[in-house]
Amino acid sequence: MEIEEMKVLWSDLSDQLNQQKKLTNDIIMSMTQEKYTNKFRTISKYETIGACICFAIVIYVLANFGALDTWFLKTCGIFTAGFLCIQPILTLRTLSNIKRLNILDKTYSETLVSYTKAKTNLLKAQQFGIFGSFVFMFTSSPVLVKILTNKDFYSVEHNVWAYLLMGITVVLAIVVCRWGYKHYQRITHSAEELIKGLE
Repeated sequence: MEIEEMKVLWSDLSDQLNQQKKLTNDIIMSMTQEKYTNKFRTISKYETIGACICFAIVIYVLANFGALDTWFLKTCGIFTAGFLCIQPILTLRTLSNIKRLNILDKTYSETLVSYTKAKTNLLKAQQFGIFGSFVFMFTSSPVLVKILTNKDFYSVEHNVWAYLLMGITVVLAIVVCRWGYKHYQRITHSAEELIKGLE
């Protein structure tokens, strides 16, 4: 075999190897994108179901808004309905932004910057939700009691069991909020590690 033929053969092999390497890299990137998107798929489903429940409660409160006969109950009713509308929309929007991040079209550093911004927004939305949920517990109680029983929550005599139930509800809310926030932190950390693996 002459030297020129060997050069041509070597060049062809080199081109094939480069094409194979590019193809392998593209497959790895596509698989990484799929894994990344899947990390947020399940939590998005749960948040969507939660949003539907929130919107159903809003419709129920607004349909019975006439039963709220004092300025205090009307204010609590407006806050309850507002919170149940704003929080799910905010959560679903920030989840959608982080889930739709396309790691194939950007450089590593651009992807990391975009991800960090989306992650920060998502965790801030969760923090807002945690704080708002505790205010919501105290504003929604008088509204729902009035709508369901036509009685004033604060004028009804509460026994020890009612106070115990309220205390258990607050403790349970703290546990659930803490668990949910840690779950979001775990998912976002895992997605971040997946992106960092592309470096």
